Amino acid sequence: MDRPTAVQRKDVRKARRPRRSTPLTIAMFAALAYFLLPLLWLLIASTKSAHDLIDSFGLWFSDAPQLWTNVKDTFTQDDGVFLTWLLNTVLYAGVSAIGAALLAAAGGYGFAKFRFRGDRAAFNLVLGAVMVPTTALAIPTYLLFAKAGLVNTPWAVILPSLVNPFGLYLMRIYAADAIPDSLLEAARIDGAGEVRIFFRIALRLLGPGLVTVLLFTLVATWNNYFLPLIMLNDPELYPVTVGLSSWAAQAQNGGAGASSDMLALVVTGSLLSILPLVVAFLLLQRYWQSGLAAGGVKQ
Repeated sequence: MDRPTAVQRKDVRKARRPRRSTPLTIAMFAALAYFLLPLLWLLIASTKSAHDLIDSFGLWFSDAPQLWTNVKDTFTQDDGVFLTWLLNTVLYAGVSAIGAALLAAAGGYGFAKFRFRGDRAAFNLVLGAVMVPTTALAIPTYLLFAKAGLVNTPWAVILPSLVNPFGLYLMRIYAADAIPDSLLEAARIDGAGEVRIFFRIALRLLGPGLVTVLLFTLVATWNNYFLPLIMLNDPELYPVTVGLSSWAAQAQNGGAGASSDMLALVVTGSLLSILPLVVAFLLLQRYWQSGLAAGGVKQ
């Protein structure tokens, strides 16, 4: 067999070499700047006083950075209410994310592996619910919870967040490919009940998809502003979104408890509020990525 010539080897190396596109590179850098510049501004702004926030260049540090001072003042303002808001947010988002992920897993598994009368209609109803904006349901939800006496309680934020139609749809699609029917039949032949099969077998196979729904719900509940705004009127129950908004309103209107440094505290509090989400994504991203990759492979 003839050995490849030098020209042929050169052509093979060129074919294997990644192709570069200048327009695509520019577009990627533009997208990167679009997503990272707000975070960079927030990080830099958190090191400034209220006066420097207005007078200095937004994307560069001031002459006297005071990040630690801003962090300390944020946690001590109004008798340390920011820590209470942060813990409330962890409670609301954590319970909602875990509960919504489990409910979506159970519903998606049921739609994927069981056949019953009206299953197609019920799943189409779920798809229709995905298209309904959550803000359109806020007022009916408030009236319903007011009748039940749950307004101004943590349940008023947690219970509506447990319903995740998109998460159920995602888990139904994932469960259809991730759980072999032969494995379920083998477990039934061995005498395992349906509940045991779900918790001992299905949930393990649904792990990556479960983490994906958990992350989506965690971010949505953590950043939720409108629902807690209409459901809660006690500042001790506020999440960080509503709490920081009340501080911003005080800074703009000069209300009770407002100070000249309130704007700097709002910015610093915004930075502190996103750190737990960053940590959660860093810890769970490998499960999320593996779930997305598994969903793209034909079983």
